Amino acid sequence: MVNCPVCDAEIDIAENELDEGDTLICDECGADLRVAGLEPLELESLEEEEEEEEEEKEDLEDEDEEESQ
Repeated sequence: MVNCPVCDAEIDIAENELDEGDTLICDECGADLRVAGLEPLELESLEEEEEEEEEEKEDLEDEDEEESQ
């Protein structure tokens, strides 16, 4: 049993059938989740991960722009 990192709902899942990187959807809130770790079982929101990647990309673009000036 693990909780959704978005809505904190309990997710009943067979932990022995999961691998790191697997994706699933929370039945309560519909969030797309990824298995971030197995021991202990840890889930992370794919939406949060995508937002972080987008922010990093924007930061790199800003740095490149500053260097070219």
